[in-house]
Amino acid sequence: QVQLVESGGGLVQAGGSLRLSCAASGIIFNINAMGWYRQAPGKQRELVAVIISGGSTDYADSVKGRFTISRDNAKNTVYLQMNSLKPEDTAVYYCNLRGSSYGYVEVWGQGTLVTVSS
Repeated sequence: QVQLVESGGGLVQAGGSLRLSCAASGIIFNINAMGWYRQAPGKQRELVAVIISGGSTDYADSVKGRFTISRDNAKNTVYLQMNSLKPEDTAVYYCNLRGSSYGYVEVWGQGTLVTVSS
């Protein structure tokens, strides 16, 4: 069973920085993509950033130039460095993994709350 454990959320003032981490454990033969999504109160979950197996990345327009996604393949861990945070970045951030274990898997983390105060 593949599991994701997130850490790094918290309260920060506008303009500050946070770094989220997401570690995958279990039987994983291949990771096609790992990414971060977020869901603010009353809104739908949206993609923030994704990194695919070849190393390519993609970002939501709202975070381009401020957030950076990276990964440590040896640790099956993905990071999200968030700089110049804005109050509108406040949300629960979820890690997502798509890959293969004994078959295709898509797994979500439990979520970590990021609160940006003005």
